[in-house]
This record gives sequence, C-alpha cells and structure tokens, in this order.
Amino acid sequence: MDFSKYQKSTASVWAGETEPTADGAVTTPIVRSVAFAYTDLDEWHNVATGKADGYIYSRNTNPTVHVLEEKVRILEGAEAATSFATGMGAISNTLFALLGPGKRVVSLNDTYGGTSRLFLDFLPRYQVNVTLCDTTDFDRLETEIAAGCDVLYLETPTNPTLKIVDIKRLAAAAKNAGAITVVDNTFATPINQNPLALGADLVLHSATKFLGGHSDAMGGVLCGAKKLVEKVFQFREINGASLQADPAYLIARGMKTLELRIDRQNASALTIARYLKAHPKVSDVFYPGLDTHPGHAIAKAQMTGFGGILSFSLNGGYEAVKKFLPTLQFVHLAASLGSVSTLAGPPRTTSHVELTEDQRRQLGIPESLIRYSVGIENVDDLLTDLDTALASL
Repeated sequence: MDFSKYQKSTASVWAGETEPTADGAVTTPIVRSVAFAYTDLDEWHNVATGKADGYIYSRNTNPTVHVLEEKVRILEGAEAATSFATGMGAISNTLFALLGPGKRVVSLNDTYGGTSRLFLDFLPRYQVNVTLCDTTDFDRLETEIAAGCDVLYLETPTNPTLKIVDIKRLAAAAKNAGAITVVDNTFATPINQNPLALGADLVLHSATKFLGGHSDAMGGVLCGAKKLVEKVFQFREINGASLQADPAYLIARGMKTLELRIDRQNASALTIARYLKAHPKVSDVFYPGLDTHPGHAIAKAQMTGFGGILSFSLNGGYEAVKKFLPTLQFVHLAASLGSVSTLAGPPRTTSHVELTEDQRRQLGIPESLIRYSVGIENVDDLLTDLDTALASL
C-alpha cells in the first residue's frame, strides 16, 4: 500500500500490517521460528538468493521483525530498512559496514557517549580516520567534509545538550564530496523530523527509546537508500546483531501510539522548559523549542515538533543534582529515555558515563546538568513535582 497520501498516525498503525494474516489475527503474530521450511527446492533457492520474497533464517529476516522495519521505513520515507538487537547495534554495524582502513568519517563532538567511544577508541583501531568538529561550527564541518570524507555522521538534537545541526546544509556538502550522510534521529523521531527528506542517505534510531515507548524492549533500525541498507544488512547478518521477534513485536505495538505520545511529549517538554527557564535555581535550560536556544531557527525549519527531551543545569553543581533528583516523585532515575513515564539523570550516569569529568566538561556537559525525558503524565503534575523538588534546594 502507498502510504504517501496518508498521515503518519495512520502509517504508524497500519504500515507492515495491511495484508491479512493466515488465521485472520488483527495483531501481528510473534513468529519465534528460527528456520522456515520449503517443499520446493527451486523456491527455497530463489528466496535464499534474494530473487523472491520470503524467509529462510531469523538471524537474517523474520516476519514479525519485518513489520517493525516497514513501519519505520514508511514513516521515514525510505526505500529500505533493516533492524538490529539494540540502538548501538544499529550505529556500530552501520559505521563498520561503511568504513574501513584508510576511510575517513567526519562527525560532531556532541554525540551519544557510546557513539563517541566508537569514534575515539574503536574505529581508530581499524585505521579509520576520525575527525570530530565543534557541533555547531558548520563552516568547519564543511571544510573537513570537502577535505575528504567517506561518511558524515550527524546527531540532532544531540544527546544530552540538545544542540541542533543543519541537516540540509551539511548533507549537501557531503553529497558534493561524494560522502554518505548518516543521521541519528532517535531524539526527534520520524514524527518530528525526516532527515532523508533533508538530503541524508541513511537514518537510524535506537528503537528502544521513543519508537517502542514503554522501556520494555530493545532494538535499533536503519533505513534509507536500498543499496546502502543492503550493504549494512549483509554486514549485520554475518555479524549477528539481529533483532528477535519478541522485542520487535513490542516495539511495533508501541509505534501504534507513536504520534499520540510524541504530540503530548512535545507540548509538555516545551511547557516545562519555559517553566525551568524562568526559575531562579536553574542556571540554564537546553531545549530547541525555546526561542532563546541558539539552534531554534534551524530546528523550526527542519522539525515539526521539538521533542520530548530537555536538559537543564542547577545552581549549586553536582551536589544540588544529588539532592534534587531523589526528591522527584514522578520520575524514574534511570539511564534511558523516550518512555511513557518520565526519566531523568545526570550525564555522568546516563549518556556519557563512559567519559571522564574532564572529557564531559570539554564537550560542554557540566556536572550540574540533568537530562529530563518527559513522559505522558499530566504536565501540571510534572510541574508541581519539579517545583517541590526545586524548593527543597
């Protein structure tokens, strides 16, 4: 079915599920079978060699997993999609499939901590040249891209300081240099932002976060140009970082309410960011929906909503953070985000636990920073909760 003429909320529910199931079930069956049998050897061979559609072995493809891949593919407007056991599986498999000895990747100082480890520790071991630039210095990024680049890797909004990267501008520079642009769209989700429409070649998600939305399943998804996705898929099927049927089912089920959740989280996060911005015990607030945010104009141009994540710094440093966070009632202090329940924590225990305090400081991540992932609770209750905790400082 062509979903291009339908809204994203409809695609979230129906994509990958328009064909009737064998027994008429109205929800996607969980197919746990490892292997899929054939009575005709020619048909089996055609499926195994990609000449016909079908399934051979669940490390490669699986009917339940395919439903999730189709949902993300259609929401992102992509030609193809593949999936992984985790979000970091999506990131690492993509980078290792596209890069090798002598290749060069240009990226940002502000990427998720696990991604930073790939750039700083793992890729250099394989003689991959890594250049990291100031995240919002687009002139420097363009210069480095033009100097020779095989992969441009972007993340926007960034984790955890919510910096905004101009996807269209940098993807155009990458195209001129013959480079592949990869964008981590986890924070924005396909509801708020579609990097492929802005010129990116590949877009990936930690499906564990907003796509699943319930903190009960892990997965990652990559989508984009068919030839590139196939290249990463071939690496992943041998590397073995495959998504299993049960988490795929849970994430696909969570996606049915994706637009409903994101709309609420967008609105609540903006309300909370405005409240915190005006509070005397808060030294800074990072949220692209605020008109005072340095990247607000770019975010407004390339996003339809500003997301459910914000971060803020408290006066009093990390000691204030230690006192403030346990006082909150409607927050799980946990190292994740994008859930129906509000989650919060400092980068030193969440996004950038792998880095030292000095490394975090060099990236502009103070110890007083708190990443706050807004859930779907009533926003007035969340504001009251925050107000009470701030009053305790």
